[in-house]
Amino acid sequence: MQRSKNDVWVGLFVLIGAVAILFLALQSANLLSLSFQKTYQVTAKFDNVGGLKPKAAVRSAGVVVGRVEKMVFDDKTFQARVTLALESRYAFPKDSSLKILTSGLLGEQYLGMEPGADDKVLAAGDTISSTQSALVLESLISQFLFSKAADSGADASKTK
Repeated sequence: MQRSKNDVWVGLFVLIGAVAILFLALQSANLLSLSFQKTYQVTAKFDNVGGLKPKAAVRSAGVVVGRVEKMVFDDKTFQARVTLALESRYAFPKDSSLKILTSGLLGEQYLGMEPGADDKVLAAGDTISSTQSALVLESLISQFLFSKAADSGADASKTK
């Protein structure tokens, strides 16, 4: 009888440990966000969202103030329309701006929100018009290489 009680306790301990590891894995992969704050939705349009993903953080001054809810392609303007869920306790001016930023050199991407100076605040359904798209590393490298190739071609023509 004593052995079966020990087996139950060990099994329960292992089960709690597995649930804790699963919770930590989902939390670190940004697939689980437990927030019981009320939110309001605003949209923004970007030319290029890069590697931004749904559930990515929206940060202002380094503090998470919301999450990316969904991203869709607008076939009329040929831009990505991003829907954000901002926490209701944070009121941002209507002329706030958004940038797609990267944490670290090759880390995950998030939205950085910079408040503006307008007296009116964002409300549910509003659109943020001032946005800055993601910097795509491949396009930066290709621009650098093409500028170097153009410079070396100009240098070669000067020496003739």
